[in-house]
Amino acid sequence: MKTENPKAYAVLYSSTFAFMVCFVVWMMFGVLGIQIRQELGLSAFEFGLLTSTPVLTGALFRLPLGIWTDRFGGRIMMTILLAGCSVPVYLVSYSQQLWHFLVIGLFLGLVGASFAIGTPYVARFFSAERKGFAMGFFGAGTVGAAVNLFLTPILLESFGWRTVPKIYAIVLLITAVAFWFVSAPDPGAGKTTGRLADQFRILRNPKVWRYCQYYSITFGGFTALSLWIPQYFQGEYGLTLVAASALAAGFSLPGAILRAVGGGLADRFGAHNVTWWCLWVAWVCLFLLSYPDTQLTIKTLEGASTFHLYMPIWLFVIILFVLGAVFAFGMASTFKYVADDFPDNMGTVTGIVGLAGGLAGFLLPIMFGILAELFQIRSSCFMLLYGVVWVSLIIIYISEVRRVQISGEMVDPAGR
Repeated sequence: MKTENPKAYAVLYSSTFAFMVCFVVWMMFGVLGIQIRQELGLSAFEFGLLTSTPVLTGALFRLPLGIWTDRFGGRIMMTILLAGCSVPVYLVSYSQQLWHFLVIGLFLGLVGASFAIGTPYVARFFSAERKGFAMGFFGAGTVGAAVNLFLTPILLESFGWRTVPKIYAIVLLITAVAFWFVSAPDPGAGKTTGRLADQFRILRNPKVWRYCQYYSITFGGFTALSLWIPQYFQGEYGLTLVAASALAAGFSLPGAILRAVGGGLADRFGAHNVTWWCLWVAWVCLFLLSYPDTQLTIKTLEGASTFHLYMPIWLFVIILFVLGAVFAFGMASTFKYVADDFPDNMGTVTGIVGLAGGLAGFLLPIMFGILAELFQIRSSCFMLLYGVVWVSLIIIYISEVRRVQISGEMVDPAGR
């Protein structure tokens, strides 16, 4: 068994912390936006535009950052990103108009795209048997979304919203310096050569598109539900905003942390096995969550009889937790696929797959709203995700399960 690079765990811990800080900053407008909306008198559409812009740009910039990571190395790219974004984040404090905040949102999107830097960077320090765990552990830095829900309101109450971006800008700078000294040079930097067009030839590989599909439902679905669930709890169960937000954080926090567990499972049982069974569990969960509160009247021998079918909140929370956990496992196993199949182009493929997941996280909440208005069924959001999971299961069956059955190929439990 290949031994790990002596700096492997220093790189893993420093990269994960840097990614968590980036995620806190990336989600900052989710809390600050409430007071910004009041100060500027923004409409609902303008408020939505303010909060969603970082999600969109966070998706779009994952691809170029992944490519540059292959060329220049993760240590250099992460340090530049952290230090460079501290300037516009600091300037949020002096913004006066909506377009100022939208421009800043582009830079917040850049820190969200740090995932495309850290994933290939961390993976290069670990042996094939431990790559899944390492990438899953790094991905757990998305816990920064939950940290933002707890930390930003405290800073807001203590110092006012215009001071919070200044604090986060200083934190970004300190993190950049600490990351540079704790991390190590990227052993894969500069190994990708040739023209940019040559790197994009990887798109001809159908495996890339399959992994984009898997990540669009695991990461995209997880992100979209994290944003959508608070108002769902309010509307469906009549909870207060505080209680609804607490339950939403309870969904986001375990799901983020369990990515490391998912990576370990992918190392042991193989990316295919973990992804396959996670999708099936998600399919069952979404089927149950999709069923709306129903009054069902049937004709019996003794006359009409009415049944009330509904999801009690305790059962809803349990199923939602399971769904978040399997989504987290699926996120980790997807990048185990990438590490196994594209070891020399991890930055590029990570960027492409991350782009697909980020775009799904941006588009799905919009589609949730359209379906709710069109059908007037609150659980239609779960119906949509149920359909997306069906598509993913069909793809993985045709491309992997059925192919192995027909050809008689033998695959060991680790998928190697």
